[in-house]
Amino acid sequence: MPEHTFILNGESVTVDIEDDVRLLWVLRDVLGVTGPKYGCGLGVCQACTSHINGKAFNPCSVPVKDLRPTDEVTTIEGLPATVGSELHPMQEAWLEFDVAQCGYCQPGQIMTAVAKVRQAREEGREISEADLDEIRNVCRCGTYHRIREAIVAGAKKY
Repeated sequence: MPEHTFILNGESVTVDIEDDVRLLWVLRDVLGVTGPKYGCGLGVCQACTSHINGKAFNPCSVPVKDLRPTDEVTTIEGLPATVGSELHPMQEAWLEFDVAQCGYCQPGQIMTAVAKVRQAREEGREISEADLDEIRNVCRCGTYHRIREAIVAGAKKY
């Protein structure tokens, strides 16, 4: 089988797996990183949202062969290290606003929120209601109001 190397949560990893295996299964089943959740497998629900090179993406839709050795994949497990803290400020905001009910979608929600705040800042502005409206992660419990509040609060903390 072919080998695939990429950076996962700050460390280089190599997996020996077929080219067409989706990255979500490599993360969960091969590398034991279970923060990104399987929801739909089509990139629609976005429960698996992680970051690649600082941008949000859905590993359920990316074959492992598409990764380069220099690609940096960050999952919810590696998010705190991006700010050198025990929890990322967005995770702290999630706790402060008691966002999670079942919690299944929350890793993907947080990763999307961080990427959206980062995108707004790169454009020289703060996160707006229009930015929040662009977020399409599905929450089966319907905690969207608290999610929005937590994103705004979390953005102010980092």
